[in-house]
Amino acid sequence: MESLISCPLGFPCLGLLTLLQFVTLSCISSSEALIAPSLVPRVKSSYNFGRTFLGLDKCNACIGTSICKKFFKEEIRFDNWLASHLKLPPDYFSTYPANYSDDTKSWRPVEISRLISKYQNELSDRRICASASGSKNCSIERVLRKTERVQKWLKAKRLTPDLVQGLPSPMLRCPSQRLLDRIVRRYAEVADAGSVFMDHFTERDKLRLLYTLSINTHPILLQIFPGAEGWPLPRYLGSCGRFLVSTSTQPLEEFYNSPADQAADLAFQLLGIMDSLRNNDLNYFFYFTRIDAGTFGIFDNGHLFIRDASTVGVIDKQQGSLNLDRQEEYKDIFSCLVLDCRYPFPSCNTVKEKQNLVMVCQQLLPRLLKGKFPQLIQAEIDSALVLCGNPLLSDQEVISAASKLKGILKPLRTCDPRYAYRYPDCKYSDRY
Repeated sequence: MESLISCPLGFPCLGLLTLLQFVTLSCISSSEALIAPSLVPRVKSSYNFGRTFLGLDKCNACIGTSICKKFFKEEIRFDNWLASHLKLPPDYFSTYPANYSDDTKSWRPVEISRLISKYQNELSDRRICASASGSKNCSIERVLRKTERVQKWLKAKRLTPDLVQGLPSPMLRCPSQRLLDRIVRRYAEVADAGSVFMDHFTERDKLRLLYTLSINTHPILLQIFPGAEGWPLPRYLGSCGRFLVSTSTQPLEEFYNSPADQAADLAFQLLGIMDSLRNNDLNYFFYFTRIDAGTFGIFDNGHLFIRDASTVGVIDKQQGSLNLDRQEEYKDIFSCLVLDCRYPFPSCNTVKEKQNLVMVCQQLLPRLLKGKFPQLIQAEIDSALVLCGNPLLSDQEVISAASKLKGILKPLRTCDPRYAYRYPDCKYSDRY
């Protein structure tokens, strides 16, 4: 049965978005767009306003996803920042604090992240409707289903490079088949069939995956390179469309004024992450197209992770990547949902090994390490930062400068309970 929803695949209509009490998102449903009552999970009375306001009785694309199930079980509860005294509309925030439970007994803090801004949200909706010469209240899912790309996806048995050609994410700029197979095998919103083929995907599963890949690949990276396997990413807890739930972290910018030993520890971790993105057991090279203070976050135990992976590209050093550098020749509405697609995508051939280090040493580490250490040590740190942040130097020269900087920082770290991610192991081993 075809859905008559007019939100982007129903994605903004997550139960978790009851926090957006004051702002109508892009989920504008036609009056006759109703789901049979039997298909709508029962909502507890405390969330009835969410059904009414967000149209959860009208939008059904997210029904059945992990995060929607969590909402209906009341296993996601929002902090009291919605209180009126804050005087801020909910769309002011890019992330929202919440509490998450697996059993409604023990709770832990999480973040609800907006994968694209409200402006981009509205812009992409207008572009979808305009592509079909429809009104702003058009049925977006219906429009997208008629596109050539979606028709190819619905017929496809396997996710292949031609299916993602022209999508704006740097992760998909030059994908290998090995990377695409990993996406299918580890996509958390379908039952794990242990196969690289998409036979177990419903049409809506395929549409949801395509839409997420087009909007923001951050939740996909969290699923296919999980923190539990040692990757520097927070735990994925669920997503649908434009919103994501993940483990709570504090952004790096909140630590710019931290004491010297903590700054040394965070800088050491950051350089370590850059090493792991370049050299890892799976032979993928991860590179940033852009870095800012919100890109990285710190857990309560002091461990630093990548907080926003939306600007991360992936190059397969083992299998090699299909060169899609001419992909600007193939563009459709999915290429233009969040970007101005008039401009060509940068070539994967322009990515250098030093790219991550240069950005980190230019933009983040000087603000974290400036003026915090004894004069002679500070001079060594500043000198190494100048070298590793110099884009005119060779890859090896930048990498060597970063390695020297790590060597300077390592003995400046302390071993105490504040750094629970490596304590008490650091008392017994220099490795920590």
